[in-house]
Amino acid sequence: MQKRTKIQSGRARPSTDQTLSRPPASSVDVRAFATWAAIFPAVLLAYWPALHGGMLWDDSAHVTAPSMQSLHGLWRIWFDLGATQQYYPLLYSAFWAEHRLWGDAVLGYHLANVALHALAACLVVLIVRRLALPGAWLAGLIFALHPVCVEAVAWISEQKSTLSAVFYLAAALTYLHFDQSRRRSRYLWALALFVLALLSKTVTATLPAALLVVFWWQRGRLDWRRDVRPLLPWFALGAGAGLFTAWVEKTRVGAQGAEFSLSLGQRLLLAGRVIFFYAGKLLWPSNLIFTYPRWQPDVTVWWQYLYPLGVVILVIVLWRLPRRGPLAGFLIFCGTLFPVLGFLNVYPFRYSFVADHFQYLASLGIIVPVACGLVLGISRISPGKAANTAALLLVPAVLGILTWRESGMYRDSQTLYLTTLSRNPNSWMAHDNLGIILAETPGRLPEAIAEFQAAVRLNPGNSHSHVNLGNALQRVPGRMPEAIAQYQEALRIEPGYAEVHSNLGFALAQIPGRMPEAIAEYQAALRIKPGLAETHNYLGVALALTTGQLPEAIAEYQAALRIDPNYTEAHYNLGSALAQTDRLPEAIAELQAALRMNPNYAEAHNNLGGVLAQTGRLPEAIAEFQAALRIQPDYPEAQNNLRNTLSQMPRELQPR
Repeated sequence: MQKRTKIQSGRARPSTDQTLSRPPASSVDVRAFATWAAIFPAVLLAYWPALHGGMLWDDSAHVTAPSMQSLHGLWRIWFDLGATQQYYPLLYSAFWAEHRLWGDAVLGYHLANVALHALAACLVVLIVRRLALPGAWLAGLIFALHPVCVEAVAWISEQKSTLSAVFYLAAALTYLHFDQSRRRSRYLWALALFVLALLSKTVTATLPAALLVVFWWQRGRLDWRRDVRPLLPWFALGAGAGLFTAWVEKTRVGAQGAEFSLSLGQRLLLAGRVIFFYAGKLLWPSNLIFTYPRWQPDVTVWWQYLYPLGVVILVIVLWRLPRRGPLAGFLIFCGTLFPVLGFLNVYPFRYSFVADHFQYLASLGIIVPVACGLVLGISRISPGKAANTAALLLVPAVLGILTWRESGMYRDSQTLYLTTLSRNPNSWMAHDNLGIILAETPGRLPEAIAEFQAAVRLNPGNSHSHVNLGNALQRVPGRMPEAIAQYQEALRIEPGYAEVHSNLGFALAQIPGRMPEAIAEYQAALRIKPGLAETHNYLGVALALTTGQLPEAIAEYQAALRIDPNYTEAHYNLGSALAQTDRLPEAIAELQAALRMNPNYAEAHNNLGGVLAQTGRLPEAIAEFQAALRIQPDYPEAQNNLRNTLSQMPRELQPR
């Protein structure tokens, strides 16, 4: 792949994009080093309010679960498709390593995200300098401190954005070096970094297209041999990774159903609106929201066509400019946004078609040209270098203040959802998640029910909100029929929702005379999802209360323990059932297993005492009854069993 020495332009236009030459490699740019030194503490200060925040929304599904913290868990991250929420093995390997370093300390994850974001900003500086554009330091600082990045940096789950950005930008920088040197080693390093970016988040699949836009901007045309052919493997890798992620989103994550059923016309309308929305938030970052209102693209509404029409007009205007830079930046912006423009289904579309973290990388398509334009504009207005620098620093300073204020929203889940609702009162997701928090807070169950009711009212077709409302209502005396109605509505919306069948079974089991219906619901849940250990256990309890069904109950407890050998309740229930069938040694073993897992299980101590007494082991039985009473002094059954057992022992052997 030889370097061409003659470049022909596709159009007769001045080559004004190349008026600034890159400084010699040996020169020392004090401003660049000062920028790199300033970025890390500036980012740390801007994100300070979020650093000591807790876990948010789905963070617990991303941070390494206890079952995944071993070396086998690391193997599963790479080779078990269902082991993690999404198949981004490098991301989850990073979380795995971080857990090894600081365990569950949330501060460590926040600091890692901040460091990755700052490193990405430094790479932006290097890339802009490599492209010989003015304003590299300003572009890096704007990206580092822009408030639209807060969601990606302050939210632990979005480490996939910051981690993939580092590999994306490092791959881009390395490929730009290869483009000049044509050294095979540089190409291979760039390709390896690109693969690492894809393994972190597949939105980075747009990188080869962005590189082609850069080469078009630099040279005015694209050469097949020099520009396109080396990137063909990149396009293949990116397309494969993107299609695989789309399949995972649909089949594993749940990006399917009525909420995702959009026609091509609706998707085109949506794409135009999304582009203008993100550009607007970049240029005027006000009223940023964790969950924006979900639009309704409608091909019968004339004004919605203004968005895609506006994109076409803007491209034409930028094309007519004497410089290619603004058009190149806009194309990179739109191209990087392509995975989230609405043509592919991603799970968050269930809540909103836009999210700040979606434009984390794409924002550079606007930030870099704007920074370049600001530097050129200020330098023409005022010749003083120090004055220019001071004036330009106002931009990242203001953005940093906005970021500091915005990051405070991510201190904890309740603050996040309350702030979201203050800006978007119709966010059913925020109502639903706030209700979950309130339901777990003593004394706030009525408020939780109100939040769930608001979520159901705003989005009656969401089965999860009905389930959450049902779970809350069944905790209120006298409201079990309402809870059952909510579960039934959830099943009408989503008949294959196994956990709801189980919850409905549990609710029905509390109502006299409805045990057969409860058993039928448990069985329906297990037909859909046989691996529900808790449902096997509940079915066992229901069968044990049904005449002549004790052997079937024992089988269900055993099934629960095959799925989860550490299920304390199942060990207890199995031991109690075995005792009723005179399988006393097995019963003792199961009850002892339950107590090994929970030594403060008063009922297990009492039942174990009863079985030991049946086998004539009276001193041991007495010790178990006494243990039950130490845990629960007002336990009448244990008191009665202790008195009866003591009365069976000779006086001289009774404990004093």
